[in-house]
Amino acid sequence: MTTVRIPAGWPATEEEARAVQDELRERVVLDEPGPPAGAGHVTGVDVAYDDARDVVAAAAVVLDAASLGVVAEATAVGRISFPYVPGLLAFREMPTVLAALDALPCPPGLVVCDGYGRAHPRRFGLAAHLGVLTGLPTIGVAKNPFTFTYDDPGAARGSSAPLMADDEEVGRALRTRDGVKPVFVSVGHRVSLDNACAHTLALTPEYRLPETTRRADSLCRQALTEATHPAA
Repeated sequence: MTTVRIPAGWPATEEEARAVQDELRERVVLDEPGPPAGAGHVTGVDVAYDDARDVVAAAAVVLDAASLGVVAEATAVGRISFPYVPGLLAFREMPTVLAALDALPCPPGLVVCDGYGRAHPRRFGLAAHLGVLTGLPTIGVAKNPFTFTYDDPGAARGSSAPLMADDEEVGRALRTRDGVKPVFVSVGHRVSLDNACAHTLALTPEYRLPETTRRADSLCRQALTEATHPAA
């Protein structure tokens, strides 16, 4: 497990964080298709918090995209690097997520975030932020639609409906299980929305949420427990 310090010069105010978002958003690449679904590596990242102890733990889990078997995993823990502000959550998570990715022994391939990319009030959620900083193809697969509207997709697995911000499609509501609430897919960096949805379906053979998210969620919770309640 890697221990992370808050980087020097890390934004400390909402104004500073929004200025960083404005600068980095211009670097998002939206005209690449991204790697094909079901091939190579695909990596899930997720974080868990203990606000009372000022600790955040991040996990990165690399899966073989064809078999969904675990190839590698890494964790990192550190101090929470930014207060809780809706729309600025990436600033709480980014240093530990980057450290977990850096600790992997192999290339991560496509990175799947438990959160948002373009489907964000400032069009720059965690998936987009992480993609720009690392250069990796990234997507966001979220459990809820944030503030955006959508029509309910068809009941069958694979059905989708646009996630809309006024007249702009910022993502899709995607049904990954028959008759089960959809997930909300958005582009982060260097991936098309069609391909992001294809990856999400390839990662959900049994459950509503992608295997990347399920594995990373379990591992970061374990890392947080070990960091805050070390064995005697």
